[in-house]
Amino acid sequence: MTHTVAPVAACTVGHVIVELGAGNVRDISHRALVMGILNRTPDSFYDNGRFWSFDDFLNLAELHMSQGADILDVGGMRAGPGPEVTLAEELTRTSGAVAALRSRFDVPIAIDTFRGEVARAAFAAGASIGNDISGFADPTYLPACVEHEAAVVATHVRLGPRIPDPAPNYLDLLSEVDSFLTTRASWAEAAGVPRSRIMVDAGLDLGKTPAMSAALLRASDRLVGFGYPVFLSASNKDFLGELVDAEVDDRVQATWAAHALGVGLGCRILRSHDVLGARRVADVMASLLEARLGVPA
Repeated sequence: MTHTVAPVAACTVGHVIVELGAGNVRDISHRALVMGILNRTPDSFYDNGRFWSFDDFLNLAELHMSQGADILDVGGMRAGPGPEVTLAEELTRTSGAVAALRSRFDVPIAIDTFRGEVARAAFAAGASIGNDISGFADPTYLPACVEHEAAVVATHVRLGPRIPDPAPNYLDLLSEVDSFLTTRASWAEAAGVPRSRIMVDAGLDLGKTPAMSAALLRASDRLVGFGYPVFLSASNKDFLGELVDAEVDDRVQATWAAHALGVGLGCRILRSHDVLGARRVADVMASLLEARLGVPA
């Protein structure tokens, strides 16, 4: 499968916008947005439940906001294999959390779920972005997004969320990811989600070896060429740990490097555990890109 890749957003003067829910329009021509990760799980791969208590969850949200988060992302279930989380439990973990954030902060809130019913409840509580790592496998997901005028993130995964995939195999990694994401984005458009509210994510470490994730990061400009804002979810992931031989709590500098490369290639939403670091990377890269293109300050 062959694609003609357009110039990446980082290397053009074109005006690029994303709509993070109805009426919430952001200019991402040069400046990336930072999404602060908030886990409502006791078994997150990164914090392993450190922020499981509701007070700790809210304190982390306060910290993210003080450090410059543009978006807050709430998830009630880890992406990888783990103990079963029922629909009722995921609803309990996320709906009240979204409502609490909505009452405290005036920023877009994303719900990180692949269940349409959980997304619908989160939208009713105040979320405006559906961050779905299944690629809209639940047929109720996109209708819920359309009903609530929410934005969506289409993420590539090979088998599906929470399914072990220790030896992933692709005939052509880049083309298969491209095809999956353009197809899922077309599903969203066909369902009634405006193109400006559709984002795509290569799904680093989701059904990929570390080498595959690194290859996808290096090829981020391919996704940019399809005309959708590109999400980068690289924060503290295993592929970075392998590149620098570091455990999960020692990957901060590797994450900064991944973010800088991603922004240079056109990624414009950085999903991060470290909001301050991501904010500084995004701001420095914006200044450099604007100066390179002669954009007035």
